[in-house]
Amino acid sequence: MRPDGRDPAELFLGSEAGATAYREAMERATEAALDATGRAAPYSGDGPDDHEERLAGFDPLPDEGRGLRRVIEEVGEHVLSRSVDPSNPRCVAHLQCPPAVPGLAAEAMATALNQSLDSWDQSPAATLLEQRMIDELCGLFGYDGGDGVFTGGGTQSNLMGLLLARERRCREAFGRSPREEGLPPEADALRIVCSEATHFTVRQAAAQLGLGEERVVSVPTNAGELSVEALDRVLEGLYDRGLDPFALVATAGTTDFGAIDPLEAMAERAAEYGAWFHVDAAYGGALALSDEHRGKLAGIERADSIAVDFHKLFYQPISCGAFLLRDGDDFELMGRNAAYLNPEGDAERGVPNLVSKSLQTTRRFDALKPYVTFRALGREGLAEPIEYTLDLAEAAAERLASDPAFELLHEPTINTVVFRYRPTGIPGDASREEWTDRINGEVRRRLLASGEAIVARTAVDGVTSLKLTLLNPRTTLGDVEAIMAAIREHGTRIEAGGVAA
Repeated sequence: MRPDGRDPAELFLGSEAGATAYREAMERATEAALDATGRAAPYSGDGPDDHEERLAGFDPLPDEGRGLRRVIEEVGEHVLSRSVDPSNPRCVAHLQCPPAVPGLAAEAMATALNQSLDSWDQSPAATLLEQRMIDELCGLFGYDGGDGVFTGGGTQSNLMGLLLARERRCREAFGRSPREEGLPPEADALRIVCSEATHFTVRQAAAQLGLGEERVVSVPTNAGELSVEALDRVLEGLYDRGLDPFALVATAGTTDFGAIDPLEAMAERAAEYGAWFHVDAAYGGALALSDEHRGKLAGIERADSIAVDFHKLFYQPISCGAFLLRDGDDFELMGRNAAYLNPEGDAERGVPNLVSKSLQTTRRFDALKPYVTFRALGREGLAEPIEYTLDLAEAAAERLASDPAFELLHEPTINTVVFRYRPTGIPGDASREEWTDRINGEVRRRLLASGEAIVARTAVDGVTSLKLTLLNPRTTLGDVEAIMAAIREHGTRIEAGGVAA
């Protein structure tokens, strides 16, 4: 017992005192989380200064502790209740899904056991369960004998795909391993080819791999999808200049339009040019669960590697993703051994240390979240909310297209809908594009400041546009219509005032 009378055992699991403290803490934390969800509005409307002022009085590291009960109450009142609620039907901005209850339960279990998925002796059952999940995912995406590893999300998975692509090309073409010897001079000719709508993490990966962002060549799109005709021109032009398109990246679900690149055609070009074919399916990969929509991913099974996220359309708590390889032997291109974790003899004895497949060392047991959800709901149960939200996006697009106050900017592929408020007039000092840009930006800001709805913004042809990301199965067409009405109201007021900040 400590001098202050507190029992140190209360801080840790493994004793009756710790178990009692854990139950009480989890009950209070659960109530605080429930109080912060289910509100009428998805956000408090607070700005950065409001949060800064409110939190300024709370010392993160006081000399004396405040007690767990009091701290949980403070967090509930001052942080959770004033956070964005992705479970609210009118929170429709980003690819930030409402987490499903099975995943939340799994998150709690995984956190309590605190397994580290780098070496077998730290996570024996967890290691094998992750491998089972990877086998299932490989089957889901048409990989026969593939392999993979769980990641923190698409950013890490995209980096891994391009890392392996770079390593393989440099070894085969130049007889040199960048990992061991650095990039050879010939690497100046290497190019990564992707659409102009590809996620920024592809350029980020090129920078991190020592190639530089300028080595990424963008291909024009049609309605958000990579143009095959333009791709052929780009590839031919690169070869004519003596350059090497060693990696071709396709997107299955762009962040704005949810567009899916022509995977079959891109797989054929990758094979023709000997390029590594990577598919960023962080958003659209969940379509593989749906009998109705999985055909949109035709050709993904021909990819050398795939990125898929579970914290988007699979409805899992952040963070949770996976990186899949068609040929698991390619992991040898990045594997390494450490005597204290995965000595070389372990592999010969069949000990599955997963650290050699990952960019991380310490790694969470995130595979438990989709495992519990998949087992609890089954394929049909998982497909149902996905299919509902895709149907909702189509209905929302129809409503927007039929309303003269709005301009629909695309037909949805998955469940994002991009549009603009259409001003009725134009001030004398502005062009239509300038006024449309200003008024849509201000409408979104006022929606957020009021807390009544959270919609996303993007730019289409350089003009600010609005986006509904309809991931939530609880969102109805009535919610969409209410958001449209709020946008119309704010837009009308702004036009009447003649000024948009």
